[in-house]
Amino acid sequence: MNQHPQARPAPAPAPARAISTPTEARKLAEELMDVMSGLLGIIERETELVRAGNVREAIRLEEQKGELSRRYMVAVENLKNAQKYLARVSPELLTTLRRHHDTFRAMLQINLTVLATAHAVSEGIVRGVNAEIQRKNIPNTYTASGQRAAPGPRNITPLSVSRSL
Repeated sequence: MNQHPQARPAPAPAPARAISTPTEARKLAEELMDVMSGLLGIIERETELVRAGNVREAIRLEEQKGELSRRYMVAVENLKNAQKYLARVSPELLTTLRRHHDTFRAMLQINLTVLATAHAVSEGIVRGVNAEIQRKNIPNTYTASGQRAAPGPRNITPLSVSRSL
């Protein structure tokens, strides 16, 4: 759904933090869960909008989705660096994070399926319109043996699509 290139470069991710206390571990877990929840909210909204055919409105969520995605990547990297510590100090917290992440992945898969379906449907529509335009533009002529003549390149008109709509 990235129709417009980003105008500004993405900020560099924050360096990974070393976790050394249970309080820092809980804060890291809360941060990751908050980011996943925020991203899930955006993804669910995008899925609803695309299913309803409101692609323009769904595109407006792109910047917010991108920012949350960057925060998610940083939080996951921090979690990877702290995984051994979390497994030792707070295995139940790590289990909770994994369950939350599994739900997150399932919802993301639904979103990706909806987006892929919308893409396939719109591509099918464009191809169908193009085939109909070509059929109408190509003259019905026959060869001396009574077979339908293949159209020349001069008869094929390309279809152009404006993505700015």
